Amino acid sequence: AMLILSCASKLQLLETLLKRNLPQTVAVYGAVVNINRGNPVGHEVIVDSWPDCKVVLTRPRTEADTDNTDLYKNIYAAFYWDLDVYRRLLLDTDAVNWKQTFRLFGCWPVLTCVGLDDLSQKGGSWVLQTSLSILFLPVISSRLDPSFTISTLKSSHVDILYETWHHGGNEQSRRYLDNILTCFPNICILDSNGHPISWGITDPLGAQIHGYTLPSHRRRGYLAIVLRALSMKSHVAGYPVYGHTALNNVQMQRLLEYMGFQRLSELCHLCIHSSV
Repeated sequence: AMLILSCASKLQLLETLLKRNLPQTVAVYGAVVNINRGNPVGHEVIVDSWPDCKVVLTRPRTEADTDNTDLYKNIYAAFYWDLDVYRRLLLDTDAVNWKQTFRLFGCWPVLTCVGLDDLSQKGGSWVLQTSLSILFLPVISSRLDPSFTISTLKSSHVDILYETWHHGGNEQSRRYLDNILTCFPNICILDSNGHPISWGITDPLGAQIHGYTLPSHRRRGYLAIVLRALSMKSHVAGYPVYGHTALNNVQMQRLLEYMGFQRLSELCHLCIHSSV
């Protein structure tokens, strides 16, 4: 069975339930928090039943103008208490649009447990990427050049974000960055000319992404300032405070642990489905 949960009071109850099951629910929780705070990117919640749901899946609303090739816009998050119910939701309902190229996040092996053999009948190719997922509320102080300012990014800054993001490289990723800049919390440090030199942004699942400092300004603790300010901003607004790092990005992992991030015992799984 599949049920679209649209009632505001039920969605608020779901947010409370997911919060109680942190950190494993963090990707779905972040999506539901954003849906309950204005839903700026038009996502919706699917459950198998209510109120005793065994599966929660968030997805983009089905729209006539959806671009099935847009990996950045087509973002899902999943959490399940019952693997069999989750498998049935994926394979036997319309919960997932298998004609799309999409990303699916979850702190449990959200698709590997179901089995790629099960899903091969749906067509398309699969890439499974695994990253760390961490929660934190850091306490750290760093000195900021007095001519610099802590601020927020604007649409006019999208080019520098796009050029420095390792997932950049096409118009879809540029449009995605521009969209989340205007929709979700971000923090940056501006130099004396008003140009961003260090920044962090959040995505539709509430995760912090693209933490970056320009090479000429590194080794001064600026990213730590940015991530701490962004964490406090997200926390005060009721968002979860978490992020991912690639398993081979040891430098970033060391910084985050120094700042007070906690490494989860479970890995965060990112599954990418290609419709072509």
